[in-house]
Amino acid sequence: MPLVPFEPFRHVDLWKKELDKFFNEGLPSAFGFNQEFGSPRMDVYETENEVIAHFDIPGLEKKEDVDIHVENNMLTIQGHIHRTSEYNEDQMHRKERYSGRFQRTVGLPAHVEAEGTAATYRNGILEVRMPKVRNENKKRIDVQFH
Repeated sequence: MPLVPFEPFRHVDLWKKELDKFFNEGLPSAFGFNQEFGSPRMDVYETENEVIAHFDIPGLEKKEDVDIHVENNMLTIQGHIHRTSEYNEDQMHRKERYSGRFQRTVGLPAHVEAEGTAATYRNGILEVRMPKVRNENKKRIDVQFH
């Protein structure tokens, strides 16, 4: 008979992950944006020294079209995608490409510095690199046993 560790909060953790997934990703979409909420798809991961976020935002034309804020361990991006049309609306048969305002806020997996955060945009992907906070005040406390 195998021993299984007792995990009383395992179901709560699974429920929390599902809620986080819903509120961070919204409803699924086959395109780069959730059409109902205007939020781009994203990936967030961390390395030893930084947290990195990639956003699918095709159609940005200039840096003034996007704002990035890091505050209270939250990353917020917002902006506007402008699409110029070379056709009349009555000639349109299908319209799936996103245009308009977008916004996305996500909790970060580690504490980061707003200072030193850098963003680059290439081939429709916005990359935000945020350095982790170095906790210099952290000190190991030795326990004295008697």
